[in-house]
Amino acid sequence: MTKRKRGKARLFGFVLVMALVAAACGGGTEATTTTAADAGGGEEPMVLTPITLQLQWFTQAQFAGYYAAVDQGFYEDLGLDVTIIQGGIDILPATVLDSGAADFAISWVPRGLVPREEGLNITNIAQIFERSATLQVSFKETGIKSVADLAGKTVGNWGFGNEFELLAGLRSAGLDPDNDVTLVQQQFDMLALISGEIDAAQAMIYNEYAQVLETINPDTGELFTADDLDVINWNDVGTAMLQDAIWADADRLETDAEYRANAVKFVEASMRGWIFCRDNVDRCVDIVLDAGPTLGESHQKWQMNEINGLIWPSSGGIGLLDQGLWDQTVAVATAESILSAPPTDGAFRTDIAQEALDNLKAAGVDVNGSGWSPITVELKPGGE
Repeated sequence: MTKRKRGKARLFGFVLVMALVAAACGGGTEATTTTAADAGGGEEPMVLTPITLQLQWFTQAQFAGYYAAVDQGFYEDLGLDVTIIQGGIDILPATVLDSGAADFAISWVPRGLVPREEGLNITNIAQIFERSATLQVSFKETGIKSVADLAGKTVGNWGFGNEFELLAGLRSAGLDPDNDVTLVQQQFDMLALISGEIDAAQAMIYNEYAQVLETINPDTGELFTADDLDVINWNDVGTAMLQDAIWADADRLETDAEYRANAVKFVEASMRGWIFCRDNVDRCVDIVLDAGPTLGESHQKWQMNEINGLIWPSSGGIGLLDQGLWDQTVAVATAESILSAPPTDGAFRTDIAQEALDNLKAAGVDVNGSGWSPITVELKPGGE
């Protein structure tokens, strides 16, 4: 029997984020009260603690697990009333978190470590994505089979801190990014690649890569296929950096016992959301579509499938950070001068994720997904 919908994630823009700062939201908000009848039981009151989550980007299946945890009542089951704030180009989740406008935030690891080095006391409490999603994509006729083949090519990247895997990858192949390739700033789409303005484009496997496959090939009148493309995957090159993680306020974790307890609850319910999306792809796509993304159903289904591939199978259990991948991320960050030095102690902690995992395991939940396998997704023109 499908669990009834418990409510819909509320989306707010940047203006509300600033309003939340002014109102000293987060730990200062009052608990809300619902009843057991609202959750399908009797009439006894149940107090819910308001929690705000700041996303790194706009609404899409990249964040499906959090939307699913709201929709399926996983947060509410643990006494939390979670509000999701979507991100954008000009929103830095670490800053929103440190300001008190959000209780937790989703951010790539480098985008959390740089503000932390600058003085924000935040910490990674659950590493949700175990693998990087960043690719460099080219059409086969350009002959770019490896990083070394980028020599002499016009190579697109987004900037804004998204280019470091590429830069480190170029150096690992003995190429000087300043002299051996022509680096150009790319829009957050694949139009420059498709038009031939650039030879290789930066892409997320769950987003921009699919945008190429949703485009009509003018030579055939059919959609482009994976056979038309060559892909450099930074996980294979060895310069991949950890991406989506749950970040928390480190000071509050140490001084506020209730906040730490809520952190465990939030991580545990979020893990349940991602596990639900692993096992219920179509339902999670519907949940995301209800939240109002800009791209369509087939694109979101592709994205959901690829996001699952970044999480599952999870070697140590979803959310439990791998020290080797952390060290690789830090090595790339320091080598590329993203960080002036390796982060100090406290940049991440595993006790909260481990406690959440232990709770799920005790409930008989599969936290590793060792039997997971991707599905086949048929993309439609424009991702509709």
